[in-house]
Amino acid sequence: MPGISGTGAVTRSTLRQQIADALRDEVLAGRMEPGREFTVKEIADQYGVSATPVREALVDLAAQGLLDAVQHRGFRVHEYSVDDFRGMIEARTLVIDGMFHALTDAHGRLAGLRPEEPRVAAALAGVRRRGEEAQRSALAGELTVLIGYDLRFWRELITLFGNPHLTAFLHRIRVQTWVCVVQQLRRLPDLRGQLWSEHTDLVDALVRRDTDSARAVVASYNAHSLALVERLPAG
Repeated sequence: MPGISGTGAVTRSTLRQQIADALRDEVLAGRMEPGREFTVKEIADQYGVSATPVREALVDLAAQGLLDAVQHRGFRVHEYSVDDFRGMIEARTLVIDGMFHALTDAHGRLAGLRPEEPRVAAALAGVRRRGEEAQRSALAGELTVLIGYDLRFWRELITLFGNPHLTAFLHRIRVQTWVCVVQQLRRLPDLRGQLWSEHTDLVDALVRRDTDSARAVVASYNAHSLALVERLPAG
């Protein structure tokens, strides 16, 4: 793992977040495999920091569902099942559909999202750029790059709906879904063309305030994800 060197200006809270982010990236990259156990001291030694911010970072990741606390032994990378994945898809679908419903007017259009407003238009343009990068990565089979852009795409997109609690909830589930499948995906010899790549279609539908098309794109994403996961090699 890369080292993290602190300075007097770096607060314990900042270091805690840096360690949590670094470990989350290790899990998403597949370098920390499901079921792997480790201690606070092991991680602190690898990063060259004290045990306190490491322990706090690990507790944070356990609260996010990425790690399990193992009594008297430390922590373990959580192991998700295909049933877990199906549950995550169902949860995020219900939430996103509810968001669309809450923002839809009597004519079936997204009245709560106004692309004609300069602030919203600029934000959507940024989300679309993120989607273009995710799309290119998916078509090229570049999984690590795709995960980074995909997480940023969805987080920035959901932020436009104006509820930070929903943004945090959906980001957490999306991270979990990637953790759930990343190990299996990395076992495939060639991912080119197998990963979902319709990010820009969703942005275009939202720019048109076209709820039906937006829902269809999300449904396509979910169906594609489930079909891919269910044919992945187990173990």
